[in-house]
Amino acid sequence: MTTKTSDARPKRLMALDVLRGITIAGMILVNNPGGWDEIYSPLRHASWNGLTPTDLVFPFFMFIMGISAYLSLRKYNFEFSMPVVWKIVKRTVLIFLVGLFLTWFSMFLRGVYNGAELWESVMTFDHIRILGVLPRLALCYGVGSLLGIIFSRKALKWLVALMLVAYAVILVLGHGFEFADHNVIAVVDRAVLGEAHMYTDYVDGVSLKFDPEGFLSTLPSIAHMLVGFLCGGLIVANKNNETRINKLFIVGTVLTFAGFLLSYGLPINKKIWSPTFVLTTCGLASSLLALLIWIIDVKGYRRWSRFFEVFGVNPLFLYCLSAVLALFIGLTKFHCGAVGGDLISIREFIYRVCLLPACCGDAALASALSAVVFVLICWCVGYFLYKKKIYIKL
Repeated sequence: MTTKTSDARPKRLMALDVLRGITIAGMILVNNPGGWDEIYSPLRHASWNGLTPTDLVFPFFMFIMGISAYLSLRKYNFEFSMPVVWKIVKRTVLIFLVGLFLTWFSMFLRGVYNGAELWESVMTFDHIRILGVLPRLALCYGVGSLLGIIFSRKALKWLVALMLVAYAVILVLGHGFEFADHNVIAVVDRAVLGEAHMYTDYVDGVSLKFDPEGFLSTLPSIAHMLVGFLCGGLIVANKNNETRINKLFIVGTVLTFAGFLLSYGLPINKKIWSPTFVLTTCGLASSLLALLIWIIDVKGYRRWSRFFEVFGVNPLFLYCLSAVLALFIGLTKFHCGAVGGDLISIREFIYRVCLLPACCGDAALASALSAVVFVLICWCVGYFLYKKKIYIKL
């Protein structure tokens, strides 16, 4: 992790930072409701097949990461050299280890708060989940960036298509659209990771060791990142914003329609990162980016976007901060007279004591407002860094 303080940031499309910030704010929002029992449908992931607004935030960030990787590697002329490879590998390992640490830290704190022996809380490596959001980002960044300096942009287009077609065949032949033990994704993850290191998912009341960021489904995620990478090339190749907007809208429309049309045979599914999920979400991300470029960089309507820009310039740091903060407010408990002296967590206090009565007992509204409060707390930290021009890079 490096901390960079700068008096002047390089000229760049503000829309990129804003879209990145929207996705980070969205991730924090949907991960931190006041209560999990009552949540508005748009703030939930699709149970299995399907797509909700919540399902868009992670793939949108993956798409933007691809664009950012292109802009970063452009400084090295996309030449394969040991300094460039070392830079990619170092950042990949760092992000992966940070993700693994957050998972371990969560298990450690839960063990301590639940009264387990300190040594038992420390030694959780035999059943720690290996993969997750940050490990997936790390693997996709690392592999995608290496492919970006090995292959030409024209070759990358064919490689993305090949990866998605190959994955589609694997899913069709391997029962990939079934939430079952014999799903090829679960089979591969059990063989590579082991059940003790996998996520336990629930679909329609059925519990199964099934990792939504598993090993096999990383393949289409790399293709996803490369679509963003190629869109980064489109942005750089076209200096005029109107041309950029037109081409991004065309790419977005084609990918979105292709994803929805193919979904009749290959359902859109985030948990398996289906090829249609890649096409549809990349298409929507490209279109949204085009719209933001028009609003922010062409028309100059920027005041509203400052909130999201704060998240966009320190994205991974604020995401990690939110994960740590969520642990502490969820596990730190105290006796509260408002609930009869019972032990409640800080999160429960905000939700049950402060917001639920104010919302006239509307649990879904109180839960959503609690998540908004949490986002605002993280934003305050981000705003301090933003004003000090401190950018923490992972």
